[in-house]
Amino acid sequence: MKKLKIILLLSVISIFTVSAQSPLGTGGVQLNAGVGFSGWGVPVYIGLDFGVSHDITLGFEGSFRNYNEKYRDNHYRSRVLGISGNANYHFNRVLDIPSNWDFYAGLNIGFYAWTSPNDYPGEGSSGLGLGLQVGGRYFINDNFGLNLEVGGGNAFSGGKFGITVLF
Repeated sequence: MKKLKIILLLSVISIFTVSAQSPLGTGGVQLNAGVGFSGWGVPVYIGLDFGVSHDITLGFEGSFRNYNEKYRDNHYRSRVLGISGNANYHFNRVLDIPSNWDFYAGLNIGFYAWTSPNDYPGEGSSGLGLGLQVGGRYFINDNFGLNLEVGGGNAFSGGKFGITVLF
């Protein structure tokens, strides 16, 4: 909990002190956090992206979600914990998009651990997954933005809405 408070404090300070532009340039770092929507509960996620070139970022993300289901008068509660890596291409330069917007698409690969009661009749299982995502960000100022992403192909499928903080 103490680490989370420190991260949040540093994020707020950086909103007012660091100057950056979208998309994330070479050597840049951004924090993404928020909630998602999917058929397997409401995920909470946090991740970092690193600029490896003007148009390409690499990143990683952790997510957690609960999944509740009623089946034949029994209630089951499953949990899904995931960690994934992603690579995105940002279209701003190619499409001449203003710097307060960031549009991207890419691939992700990750491992998810699905825990359920032993008598759970559902189809949830742990495993490795490969997926696609498409997203966009709107930067309110040079350091803080809102993001929206949709994806498919694996347990990280669905969508996400959250914040982005540039460092």
